[in-house]
Amino acid sequence: MHFVYPTINLIKTGENIKKLRIKSNMSVKDLQMHLGFDSPQAIYKWQWGQCLPSIDNLVALAKLFNVTIDQILVVSDK
Repeated sequence: MHFVYPTINLIKTGENIKKLRIKSNMSVKDLQMHLGFDSPQAIYKWQWGQCLPSIDNLVALAKLFNVTIDQILVVSDK
């Protein structure tokens, strides 16, 4: 039996974060303030697919957008 490790699609996950933010009528600045960040750079990096939010930030995003973490992350089997 060969186990297939799932991988997280950074680009599509970033697109999900952006869609959820827009659906919630929030600007990047609004999201930055809700998460208590000093600058918006992390949010832009998530949305551009350059990196993923930490587990803590994923939980915060899920609660803020009233979705599950699975609805934020896009996982593909490779």
